Amino acid sequence: MQNWLIGIDLGGTKTEVILLDDQSNEHFRKRVATPVGNYQATMHTIHTLVQQAESHAGSTGIPVGVGIPGSVSRITGRIKNANSTWLNGQPMQQHLRDLLQRPVTLTNDANCLALSEATDGAGQNHHTVFAAILGTGCGAGISVNGQLLTGPNGVAGEWGHNPLPWTPEAELEQRPCFCGRHGCKETFLSGTGLSLTHKLRTGQQQPAHAIVESARNGDPQATETLHEYLEHLVRGLAAVINVIDPDIIVLGGGMSNAGQLYRELPARLPSYVFGGECDTPIVKAAHGDSSGVRGAAWLANA
Repeated sequence: MQNWLIGIDLGGTKTEVILLDDQSNEHFRKRVATPVGNYQATMHTIHTLVQQAESHAGSTGIPVGVGIPGSVSRITGRIKNANSTWLNGQPMQQHLRDLLQRPVTLTNDANCLALSEATDGAGQNHHTVFAAILGTGCGAGISVNGQLLTGPNGVAGEWGHNPLPWTPEAELEQRPCFCGRHGCKETFLSGTGLSLTHKLRTGQQQPAHAIVESARNGDPQATETLHEYLEHLVRGLAAVINVIDPDIIVLGGGMSNAGQLYRELPARLPSYVFGGECDTPIVKAAHGDSSGVRGAAWLANA
């Protein structure tokens, strides 16, 4: 009898489902728009996607794991820290268990990235994997010996909501964050952060993908913006290396598609890593933008 796993990746703009077997083979995947701002519609979307995956499998009661852009409070059981703010304060895990009539496991979407890449991706066979999402937002997850490190407060790896190190206070104050603070790494290192850097430098509002493409084509303003982004990113990653010294750093999210990151970061890191040297590999997520949903499925098997 086939053992199935269902993963859901709930993002700020899209929600994705995947059906895996226990050998990590993909049998069904579908992506739909997230009903932004509507909690009940979000729950309905997840329910519908699970039903469609089960229809494809010809089975019911399949374990479900869900990755969300936030975390579950161990104290209240409610969602906290979600940049999809309509989730905050909701007992989402219990609601999904009632709706789907089965155990449902929830964790941060960056944790799902870390679990996916540590299980059968770029971090496979590495002891400590630090996996960062550089997308609409910015977060990270940590896997140690193939197990997620979450911590008693559910915030292990919440790299995006600490101030960018080695940055003047005046520069931090220019970047308000949805969490209520200023200068969080998310406001520098997400795609949104890249757009803000470009606007602060040039006065021009452009999406991150357009800036990266313009830099690739030799546009001097976009090139300078990307160089500044790389300087921000190297500071953020060096701080991680100085604390946990992971065996590998895996990057996911839209900004991870910028090839310049992998060419330039290794040369820049020793300037900020304690001791003046750095041998940490920095690689792109092996499963691309499917890593999150794959990790959610593996979460269901944990």
